[in-house]
Amino acid sequence: MITLTGKKVSEGIAIGKLSFFKRDSKEIRRIYVKDVEKEVQRFQKARKKAIQELKELYETASKEVGEANAAIFEMQQMVLEDHDLIDKITNIIVEHKLNAEYAIQTAAEEFIVTAAVNGKDYIQGHDADVKDVSNRVLRILSRTFKDKMLMDEPFILASGEIYPSEAVQLDKTKVLGFVTRYGTINSHTAVLARTKGIPSVIGLGEALKKDYEGKTIIVDGFEGKIYIEPDYTTITKMKQKQDNNHTKVQNLERLKGKENITQSGQKIDVCANIGTREDIENVLRSDAGGIGLFRSEFLYMESGSKPPTEEYQFQVYKLAAESMGIKKVVIRTADIGGDKTADCLDLGEDRNPAMGYRGIRVSLDKDDVFKTQLRAILRASAFGNLSIMFPMITSIDEVTVAKLMLEKAKKELKNEKTAFDEDISIGAMIETPAAVMISGELAREVDFISIGTNDLLQFTLGMDRQNEKLDRYYNTHHPALLKMIRIITNNVHLEEKHVSVCGDMAADLELTEYLIQIGVDELSVAPNEVLALRKKIREIQ
Repeated sequence: MITLTGKKVSEGIAIGKLSFFKRDSKEIRRIYVKDVEKEVQRFQKARKKAIQELKELYETASKEVGEANAAIFEMQQMVLEDHDLIDKITNIIVEHKLNAEYAIQTAAEEFIVTAAVNGKDYIQGHDADVKDVSNRVLRILSRTFKDKMLMDEPFILASGEIYPSEAVQLDKTKVLGFVTRYGTINSHTAVLARTKGIPSVIGLGEALKKDYEGKTIIVDGFEGKIYIEPDYTTITKMKQKQDNNHTKVQNLERLKGKENITQSGQKIDVCANIGTREDIENVLRSDAGGIGLFRSEFLYMESGSKPPTEEYQFQVYKLAAESMGIKKVVIRTADIGGDKTADCLDLGEDRNPAMGYRGIRVSLDKDDVFKTQLRAILRASAFGNLSIMFPMITSIDEVTVAKLMLEKAKKELKNEKTAFDEDISIGAMIETPAAVMISGELAREVDFISIGTNDLLQFTLGMDRQNEKLDRYYNTHHPALLKMIRIITNNVHLEEKHVSVCGDMAADLELTEYLIQIGVDELSVAPNEVLALRKKIREIQ
């Protein structure tokens, strides 16, 4: 047995076969075929098998993670049943006498590009899923196709590093856990792992060797350790730990429907953070008081070469609004930039992305993209309790211009006689020392304030939270940060406005009592952290 120690990112125990993530897919060659009828039959057979696999995946996912999470497999079935795509593939095979593999790859790429022109709204923002579907058919056609992200057997994913745009697409029905050589506990990939509830350990270094491919490993997300080819004693111990955690989760389930109230009678709201529509089901299961942070930038990161359309965004936001009922849903406008890159938006090169062209700066610059998102949010606001929040605010002018653009979007919708909530709440995120210093003035311009402690800490300390060399200096309990939160809370309350904390600090149970004492109104955490936070609140004297 080999034991490796890294950094714990997301708690839990995962046991399974290790599989290294391969970003490069198999090269598809252009091959001429003599019997085109046989080649068409070969394609159709693989297509039907892929549809059956997707139906089985849908059934399994519906039972395990709910229909909202399983819906993506229905959409993938629609792709394989789309007559335009089927006809295109067939025509390439018959007219050009080319192999099915080449026809599928070529047709799928064209299908993505022409989706908007051909009115296929269900494809918008789902480039990755069309590729996933085509790869599934290719895998069936070729037994040597070894893209591990398409394995039917659940596995533990290994990689040098997993990027946020990849982490957001991890399928929890397949990925039991993940381990990486590099990365930091404060990265957006780590945030996503916690949101999805996937046991994870990062920063294992070069000790995580490709020689371990296919071996049985245990991921201990509680201790930040992995065990390769564990012995009987370790397996028994870890399974017991897994059972204990399951019992703990079951005990926390009893807190559903209970109030978030201290023993002295002080109440605080507890909401959940999400990144995609697939996370909505987890929020409902967690019994959160609402969605305190919808990281809408992940819709852009999943979108491929084109930004998500207004209609696609509207459907996602509408689903969130309707799912939560009267509970609030705070949608943060796209916080693209830093380590959250999106192929659909060309941000150019940035020497220091974390402190560069990102957040509201990108939105105000790319006003057409921004207005499209604002229109989608406004339209969805007619179906529930939605709010808009602007990220990375550093000045009053930014809020003023953003509000003006919101008014333009409202005016357009009025002229189109489209329903929306005219009194939709507007919020601003405080994530920089500059915003801390003008927090009172900002509070006068908006309806609520949310504190993003992850960025606020890195800017306060002058440390890139993704720089592994700085881990030992990166103090998440730094007194300067705690004092800043107290200052913000006081300033916002003087303006009689609501203040929440939505960064990692919100889930830090060592700081819960402090945040309640200084008067923070709301804590927003990953869905799987809601009940543990509620338990902590109810234990405070």
